[in-house]
Amino acid sequence: MDAHADLGEAPVTLPTVGTNLTDLIFRRKKITIRELGGCMGPIWPKYYLDCTSVIFVVDCGNIGQISSSCMQLLSVLSAEPLHAAAVLILFNKRDLPCTVSLVELKSLFRMDDIIRSAPQSITTLEISGRSGQGLQDVPGCFQTALRHERCGCRELGANIISQLTSDR
Repeated sequence: MDAHADLGEAPVTLPTVGTNLTDLIFRRKKITIRELGGCMGPIWPKYYLDCTSVIFVVDCGNIGQISSSCMQLLSVLSAEPLHAAAVLILFNKRDLPCTVSLVELKSLFRMDDIIRSAPQSITTLEISGRSGQGLQDVPGCFQTALRHERCGCRELGANIISQLTSDR
């Protein structure tokens, strides 16, 4: 996967209501992405032990779920098995006209405070799964996680948990 590769046509997007598994080959390593829907929040901790990275997706098109998303994020960040995990927070659906600004979202989440106090390395990106905006930057975050591995941290290649915070 090349960080600057053409992503092609934007995929059809559907909310995740269960779990999905996808394997990717990245830099000759197999990476398993386990996608867990927001409604699966109560069972997320069962998947933390083998997790080396977290992709947390915030549905910016669902303003009513923003506070719930923040609570779920705080729960993920406070989980002991994830303290060494690299965390990528994706603010999705930024192309919709009804979303609040990224500055407002980060303020609602108190993102600066979270990044400052969380034990994890946290990166945030603004994306649109529908149009593909910002998706070209996601592989670069995998490269960052690989560099994180070389520093003696946990091995990359087990699971990356993609947690969707809204299923509506």
